[in-house]
Amino acid sequence: MATVTMAQALNTALRDALREDERVLVFGEDVGPLGGVFRITDGLTRDFGENRCFDTPLAESGIVGLAVGQAMGGFRPVVEMQFDAFAYPAFEQITSHVAKLRNRTRGRVSLPMVIRIPYAGGIGGVEHHCDSSEAYYAHTPGLKVVTPATAEDAYWLLRDAVADPDPVIFLEPKKLYWSKEEADLTNRKAAPFGQAVVLRQGRDATLVAYGPSVPVALQAAAEAADEGIELEVVDLRTIVPFDDETVAASVRKTGRCVVIQEAQGFAGVGAEIAARVQERCFHSLSAPVLRVSGFDIPYPPPKLEHAHLPGVDRVLDAIDRLQYDDQPDTHHLAKGAAR
Repeated sequence: MATVTMAQALNTALRDALREDERVLVFGEDVGPLGGVFRITDGLTRDFGENRCFDTPLAESGIVGLAVGQAMGGFRPVVEMQFDAFAYPAFEQITSHVAKLRNRTRGRVSLPMVIRIPYAGGIGGVEHHCDSSEAYYAHTPGLKVVTPATAEDAYWLLRDAVADPDPVIFLEPKKLYWSKEEADLTNRKAAPFGQAVVLRQGRDATLVAYGPSVPVALQAAAEAADEGIELEVVDLRTIVPFDDETVAASVRKTGRCVVIQEAQGFAGVGAEIAARVQERCFHSLSAPVLRVSGFDIPYPPPKLEHAHLPGVDRVLDAIDRLQYDDQPDTHHLAKGAAR
């Protein structure tokens, strides 16, 4: 066990993948000698050479197109889209080719590649530097979509993604890059790829979160516990594949569910989760499934970011709305404005 940041864990995962498999390549904008905007690829060009970790032109469509050809040729490319909203020029490549090639060739050609995308907010980024784009990728058949919330998960999920035979969209929460924790990056204790985990046991309601929303859910659960409300927190870890079993088991136990996401609410991943919970747990639900999300607006300027992102008080307000008829003294948990 060692104290590491998520950024360090991701760097270690790439380093180990490059060392163990000569087919792994890392490339993208400024990922070479600079080490990437967030220093995730720091030192990789120095240690593995510019043929294994190298810079590309500022052309996201070209970066992904190159990766498609490399994967078809037997390599395992890991590409970085410098920021979430910068990835959109590559969207046609991703949806038309990356996601469909296995199906188009009836399984004869697979694309073992990873597209790393720093995503979501919380860093005060200017326009085009913060976005929550997970719904676009999750809605595209043929893609696996991953978003870790801890350094240990970041390491093991990225190792799984690099080894996967299919293309993986690996969404890295920017605001968690510098969070520190005790993590074991040598002896795996993390759950398998595709499996959600219960981070906190509870009896009164389930909070379902992923990526940057997981710390918010945990903090909300801690504050609710002071008022006698025990909230269970489920971290999805992977959006696709989706772990219905773990989520449904938790909701059947608690009878109530709140889904948390930073992205805007309309047609988001949270809506899909709410639908799946309702379909599988209808007779166990004591209240409607609620969502806490960003607002249905373009991502706001940095000074308004705090009002847009779902904070602890908005989660606790949703818990109030679940109407605890058996615990009438627990209303009004939220004590201030959204933070």
